[in-house]
Amino acid sequence: MKLQKATICGLYAVVELAANPDAQISAGEIAKKYDISLNHLAKVLRTLVRARMIESVRGPGGGYRFCGNPKRVTLLDIVELFEDPSPDLENDTGGDNEESRALHRVLADIDDIAIATLRAVSITSLVKIIENERKKGERAGRALRAAVGE
Repeated sequence: MKLQKATICGLYAVVELAANPDAQISAGEIAKKYDISLNHLAKVLRTLVRARMIESVRGPGGGYRFCGNPKRVTLLDIVELFEDPSPDLENDTGGDNEESRALHRVLADIDDIAIATLRAVSITSLVKIIENERKKGERAGRALRAAVGE
């Protein structure tokens, strides 16, 4: 499944905000961290605000903050804001023969698995995976520094 740029921006924004629940993070900070266009991100953030996943905080020190339930919001919830993840194999049959039907059945099954996987991963789960990866990286860095005698 290839995701559109807006979907990827939305995922980055939600993960960044959910990982820092007590902080208000500006669109500029998110755009800089993930090297994405601020203008494009602003449109994505408006969509996330309308969906009530994040909220905008105005004024000095303002920015955005995650306001959804990170245990209940899934990757699929975010993906569905920006695109239709359901397969569109109805119009692309490629022919009415056993091979074509079998291939399309397998492709539909693959799409179903991808959707089920997106539905199964909550924002909390993803944030935990990120934290574990960060800890692994820090441990590896300490071990490398110790090995070279720093």
